[in-house]
Amino acid sequence: MKAFWLGFLASAPLALAAVDSDQLNSPFKPSGGAVMNFALLDHAGRLHELRRTDARAVVVYFTMNGCPIARQSYSKLRALKKQFGERGVAVWLVNVSDSESRAALEKEARDFGAGSLPMLIDEAQGVAQMFGVERTGEAIAIGTKDWKVFYRGAVDDQLTEGAKKPAPTAKYLERALGEFLAGTAVTEPTSVVHGCRIHVDAAKDSADAPVSYAQDVAPLLIKKCADCHSAGNIGPWAMSSHRKVKSMADMMQEVLLARRMPPWDADPHYGKFANDRSLTSSEKRTLLRWIEAGAPRGEGEDPLASFKAPVTAWPLGEPDLIVSLPATQEIPATGVVDYRYVDVPLPFTNSVWVGAAVIKPGNFKCTHHVIVRIKYPKEGKTNTQDAEGLEGWSPGKSFERFPDGTGKRLRAGAVLNFELHYNTTGKPETDRTEVGLYFLKEKPPLRYETRLAIEMDLNLTPGESDVRSHAVSGFKRDTTLYGFVPHMHTRGAWMKYEALYPDGKRETLLSVPRYDFNWQIEYRLAEPKRMPAGSWILCSGGFDNSTRNPHNPDATKRVHWGEQSFDEMFIGFMNVAELPVEKRAKEQPQR
Repeated sequence: MKAFWLGFLASAPLALAAVDSDQLNSPFKPSGGAVMNFALLDHAGRLHELRRTDARAVVVYFTMNGCPIARQSYSKLRALKKQFGERGVAVWLVNVSDSESRAALEKEARDFGAGSLPMLIDEAQGVAQMFGVERTGEAIAIGTKDWKVFYRGAVDDQLTEGAKKPAPTAKYLERALGEFLAGTAVTEPTSVVHGCRIHVDAAKDSADAPVSYAQDVAPLLIKKCADCHSAGNIGPWAMSSHRKVKSMADMMQEVLLARRMPPWDADPHYGKFANDRSLTSSEKRTLLRWIEAGAPRGEGEDPLASFKAPVTAWPLGEPDLIVSLPATQEIPATGVVDYRYVDVPLPFTNSVWVGAAVIKPGNFKCTHHVIVRIKYPKEGKTNTQDAEGLEGWSPGKSFERFPDGTGKRLRAGAVLNFELHYNTTGKPETDRTEVGLYFLKEKPPLRYETRLAIEMDLNLTPGESDVRSHAVSGFKRDTTLYGFVPHMHTRGAWMKYEALYPDGKRETLLSVPRYDFNWQIEYRLAEPKRMPAGSWILCSGGFDNSTRNPHNPDATKRVHWGEQSFDEMFIGFMNVAELPVEKRAKEQPQR
């Protein structure tokens, strides 16, 4: 356990003094290094990211369910938040219990007086591991100007294991916060911590059984990461060998702790999804432990050296029909490129049904997104608003066949309308996007379609960090719901889909606490959802138009609806199939 829990290696952002594993605790000696960014969900499903706080200082206090010392400290921490909160101090509880349900964490916070203090969930114990925390009851105070630790230790000297003074005689954390806010040197930057030992619930988590690269790490990377991080695929670097992965190990640690990778932002507390690409707590812990140990090569063959990810132009096989842009698109080196709309007539003289459509951008570097719609000019449907959705592409999109028993119809005279959004890269680019169509042999029982809940009346106040918006969409008939695609632009912060049923019940179907504009993810339900007639979908969300948002192009600008990325949108896309009358009559709604 010493190599795992005690201290950082040379590559870590902070260095701890060497500690004897037989000692109760040893004081932390700040090295002057910046704390690595991290992001955790709290017990209410809200995201807290260190580098996006507006506080002058953040106190991170480690706790776990059942620890009496931690429980008796909540009231003290609340008092410190009241005392220093208006001066810019945030206090976060970080719960390292790795086997408790969210309901149990909520009960812990409620029963023992956490009050308004957020209880962050470090289920993989990655943040505790990063700081080398061995015991609960430890408070770490971080200044946000330079992201350095200015105090680490106990809240005060009142509580020890099995004993309690009538009152504290030394208030370490309170004094450190006061000195920090006054701009003076912290006279006592460390103190000995007394708390409950933190246990990692895994048989391999011991010094005698270190993580194996060949048996544990490489197979996990192949399973969850290397399909994208391989030659010719979307990842910016290839996981081609142990040597390459080790050279990127510190970066891997950073993106894991900050929740930037893998690109999957659904709160695991709500819903099950067929295309879930997230890491489990155990998988994340395996990678972080291996990185903290120095990313050792160990014994055995290197599975990554022989792994070859498939690189295919058409992931669903050769299409029945490939429709290309009629001319190559020229994209300038710099500037803002307006949306382009290109119509391509289809050769059909009768109706055909499509079971899948795959969009293949001709240039990933400059293509921001592509939406392909179906228009019928001979029927007077020439506007985009009148068009039917066929398929879309944006970074993170993976293509599957439409759900069994469903399809999309292309009638005679159909025209495909390509909506093309390009970004400039600093040099001239070209693109000739294609869409591959896969036909069905016969008409399917259900018509697959994309609906949306949309709010266009957006008014984002300059500097505001949580501007709320919402939109609703109703179901007039019984409908099967297959998945969701939340859509906002660079100021989008979070979005949630809730079902409002005719009987008054309310259910969260998808929560995305950290919306990332770089990944326009489709969340496909593992089990399609039956939405009875009279149901509604409520989409709620928030925008961060402050300087805390690193993606914000201009925090001084009041932002409204618009097509460009520096404008904003609020759309909750949904993929559905309305049930025919005879099928609705036979089936009872299921929720």
